[in-house]
Amino acid sequence: MALKDFFGKKRYATIPSPQVKKEVPEGIMVKCKKCGAIIYNKELELNLNVCPKCQYHFPISAQERIRITLDDGHFFEYDSDMRSSDPLHFPDYPQKIAAAMEMTGLNEAVLTGEGTIKGFPVVMAVMDSRFIMASMGSVVGEKIARALENAAMKKYPLLIFSASGGARMQEGMFSLMQMAKTTAALHHFQQGGGLYISVMTHPTTGGVSASFAMLGDYNFAEPGALIGFAGRRIIEQTIRQELPEDFQTAEFLLKHGQLDRVIPRREMRETLAKILEIHAVRRR
Repeated sequence: MALKDFFGKKRYATIPSPQVKKEVPEGIMVKCKKCGAIIYNKELELNLNVCPKCQYHFPISAQERIRITLDDGHFFEYDSDMRSSDPLHFPDYPQKIAAAMEMTGLNEAVLTGEGTIKGFPVVMAVMDSRFIMASMGSVVGEKIARALENAAMKKYPLLIFSASGGARMQEGMFSLMQMAKTTAALHHFQQGGGLYISVMTHPTTGGVSASFAMLGDYNFAEPGALIGFAGRRIIEQTIRQELPEDFQTAEFLLKHGQLDRVIPRREMRETLAKILEIHAVRRR
């Protein structure tokens, strides 16, 4: 008996032809980044972009966040014409802005405006990590400050969904100034009796976490969200200690008193509506 007969017939993997590949629509399925499950996109969308197997919360666009949060997705946008300039003439910055605008359909990394949640009016700001990692430049800070002014004038609660990689280095000090500006505007709003609900999503880091994101009357987060200022590696090198595996996750922050609650996406709208109802009754 020949050696090849002993091992049996060879089996070869087949590579789909270009024609077959064309017949299978692109983007029909997605792989979960946490558990590796293969999920139909339609199934994922129906589950609010949460993995049905491990409950991993996929990042979602600002437009999608508005659609699933506000009544019928109705949103009156503020300051839609505001766009970033290039104050430092940073190399390729205008090109990056243009590319982000084309990819996302947004003019900047945050959408601000107003709508209602189960009939309760609210001013809302939603950051979108697809737009240069939702870094906070002068326009992002200005739009949030103006949203606070509108909320104060209308006596509406303010709701911010944060998601950011931090300050936008291409704008230098103009970017860092937004931390102080948004914090001061928020302090003025809260001193006047305004209600601010902060919801941190994955990731909320850098200057955004060190300013308005952590200053809510209610500080919430989605499950598994990365929340922190400096990165894990930098902190470990600074303190020369190994950090816990779940360090800087929403669950870690909740355990150590920095969050009021970690809320699954499916429960978010209902929870927000209950809070708005409680405070609306108190105002009456």
